[in-house]
Amino acid sequence: MVLGARLRRLREASGISREEAGEHIRGSDSKISRLELGRTSIRERDLLDLLALYEVVDDTEREAFLELARQANTSGWWHRDNDWLPKWFDMYLGLEQAAQMIRCYEPRVIPELLQTPEYARALLTLAHPTESEEAIERRVVLRMRRQHILSRTAPPHLWVIVEEAALARRIGGSAVWSEQMDRLLDAARQPHITVQVLADHVGGPALADGAFTMLRFAEADLPDIVYLQQLTGALYLDKRADLDAYRAVANQLSVHASPPEATPGLLAALRSRQPVVLDRPAGPRR
Repeated sequence: MVLGARLRRLREASGISREEAGEHIRGSDSKISRLELGRTSIRERDLLDLLALYEVVDDTEREAFLELARQANTSGWWHRDNDWLPKWFDMYLGLEQAAQMIRCYEPRVIPELLQTPEYARALLTLAHPTESEEAIERRVVLRMRRQHILSRTAPPHLWVIVEEAALARRIGGSAVWSEQMDRLLDAARQPHITVQVLADHVGGPALADGAFTMLRFAEADLPDIVYLQQLTGALYLDKRADLDAYRAVANQLSVHASPPEATPGLLAALRSRQPVVLDRPAGPRR
């Protein structure tokens, strides 16, 4: 994404349109758009042609761009799962790894970056009832590996707003649920993690149509990205109007949710409640 942002800056400074740049590398304006947004890799030949078009002639500067391209084309750790990982999610994993702030609203379940292995396993078993235990386990391992960004030297700021109804769903049974609540309590005490709870009476679904994630990056030239996951795909929004709309909704949800400092008490109170429905692990018995 850094490479794409710098190429966009060069193109705009040169007064060259996406159409002109695309034609110069035997492509289209949409190809330039994908390159600038970091959604596709770039061949060395195309990069050199663009640099020539943008009149970048300094050898040191050109080599710096080539090195950025080599880094961008390097496969991420998750690419070992390419035999089952859909391309639309592969892109999200790269963005998630690069984000400086991850802000998400989740009305149905615990956010993925804060799930325990057992909770994730129960949830994924429900979501993919025809898959083998081995396939489910690969999904669990991937989800747990994603969480490593929260314990790295310079972790992103994770800011989640989760519905009270999502917290009350004892997915996997009470033992799994209790462990998951403990995990949330621990996370809420971390300085780089903000957890807010949206009470049932507030009506979060009336404020937002569904779950969404906003990603912000350290590179000033990179736009925020709104990620909307669907059943068989995902949407990536980066237009100003879309970003403004989702940012306004996220701010409104935050205002209506409990303050972060109240979260530990709310989670502890919820954890102490007795289940009012049949308590057994969710999903089909195998």
